Amino acid sequence: MQFEVWAPQAERVTLECEGRSRAMERDPGRAGWWTGEAEAVDGTRYGFALDDGPVRPDPRSRRQPDGPDGLSAVVDQARHTWHARWPGRPLPGAVLYELHVGTYTPEGTLDAAAARLEHLVELGVTHVELMPLCPFPGRHGWGYEGVSPWAVHEPYGGPDALKRFVDRAHVLGLGVVLDVVHNHLGPSGNYLPEFGPYFTDTHHTPWGSAVNLDAPGSDEVRAYLLGSALAWLRDYRLDGLRLDAVHTLADTRAYPFLEELSEAVDALAAEVGRPLFLIAESDLNDPRLITPRARGGLGVHAQWSDDFHHALHTTLTGESQGYYADFARAPFAALAKTLTGGYFHDGTYSGFRGRHHGRPLDRTRVAAHRLLGYAQTHDQIGNRAQGDRLSAILSPGLLACAATLTLTGPFTPMLFMGEEWAAATPWQFFTDHTDPQLADAVRRGRRREFASHGWAEEDVPDPQDPATRDRSCLDWSEPANEPHARVLAWYRRLIALRRDHPDLTNPDLSDLKVAYDETARWFAFRRGDICVAINPGTAPTEIPLGPRRAVILAAWDPIPPPTPDGLLHLPAESCTVLTQP
Repeated sequence: MQFEVWAPQAERVTLECEGRSRAMERDPGRAGWWTGEAEAVDGTRYGFALDDGPVRPDPRSRRQPDGPDGLSAVVDQARHTWHARWPGRPLPGAVLYELHVGTYTPEGTLDAAAARLEHLVELGVTHVELMPLCPFPGRHGWGYEGVSPWAVHEPYGGPDALKRFVDRAHVLGLGVVLDVVHNHLGPSGNYLPEFGPYFTDTHHTPWGSAVNLDAPGSDEVRAYLLGSALAWLRDYRLDGLRLDAVHTLADTRAYPFLEELSEAVDALAAEVGRPLFLIAESDLNDPRLITPRARGGLGVHAQWSDDFHHALHTTLTGESQGYYADFARAPFAALAKTLTGGYFHDGTYSGFRGRHHGRPLDRTRVAAHRLLGYAQTHDQIGNRAQGDRLSAILSPGLLACAATLTLTGPFTPMLFMGEEWAAATPWQFFTDHTDPQLADAVRRGRRREFASHGWAEEDVPDPQDPATRDRSCLDWSEPANEPHARVLAWYRRLIALRRDHPDLTNPDLSDLKVAYDETARWFAFRRGDICVAINPGTAPTEIPLGPRRAVILAAWDPIPPPTPDGLLHLPAESCTVLTQP
């Protein structure tokens, strides 16, 4: 078997394979590359030593059986027998479900998660979005401090378990999306700087030196990240990737990395004959990100919409701290603007940032499904001091309103695991750092962050305490009991309505019409023949729908049909979906 590694600054590279050392040779056709031969099969352990340094894992390791600091292992990608004949599922019309493998079940493995996929089929979602799977120190963590971006965390089951998960999902008709992190690597087990200029001090990020996308040596770094992304889609037959915090990718080149990546993914989709897509997380509100390349954009297929989340959250909770302040001044108006325009901050002044922010989205050029709408995510729950879900602060009726706005709105809906039954378990920030100094620094930093917002130290869970992770695991006995069962039935009904009524997947944002009353606290919008109304207030309200008589498709609380002149009586903390006969 041939081994290869990019180490442009090394004078000597040694391949360590199954206890034997072999000098590697420079590749005359590729600057900075070294190659070597050794007998190897699936599972063979190996690593590279640069000059007189210690043996390190392969930067392109497909498996780290002993964690980020151990030797790499060869993975024979052809060993798995795929059972699903999978044509793929495109993003338009999708309903996504964000899932963290380590807390979706108490076992915290891919195989255990796969055994629970029938629940998602019954729910009606179309894609599972897995939080990051790359190896990280310890057993439990969110996954955003991973290293070895071509490998699968061994405690989750490693690469074979991911293939079994994807295969099972595809057999059941579910697509699979993976959250990948290109903007940084974790602080422990990151040996890339020893191999080459993977990072640069030309730019700095919240995690330190930036990933090198535009400085000398960046051609190979970009190829490294592109290769990793395509490997997930090709070798594991994934359907899409979620790109973490792309606004922190420092890239001044005329051909941006994100454009290069979207082009490569589209080319792979044509090659394999099934739809593939990219979903970015971005704080920029720059529509060029999701504008097709043919129209001058970067061609990323979709992005998360925090603006929708913030508008919805302030409408239902009344919270106004931090970034919610911009939305809380007139939450119904903020929600209306976001639903009809895609962005709330579209060049307007942001008091939270102390400057103008964003750029208008051209509704005639960007389809609505290119924005993901959600009421809860891992970030918006886990980055609260106690990891409290909406179910901890809202009534079941208000949770039903949140679900209705998310699942009948114009954007591609995404749910966070357990949201569909109003899970009572929190989802807290947890780590399992094996370096005691790093563990203590994370613990103190977390508590210091929230102390500045008035939280007592003892009220902020210790990320390193195993109980913090355990509290965050879903309780699978809840869905059968009230009030969880009623909430779950509502989610199933709304997803079925979205599937059965084409108006609810209309990609034209300009077709959505909104009406609201901040004082009377009602909000309504129309999509074709479908009308959606919510009353998040504490008193019943009357909503003028117009003279056309409507038929109730679904209602959280029993309500009479609209009056002949189109007046809808809606109970407090309630919602309904109607259609024209």
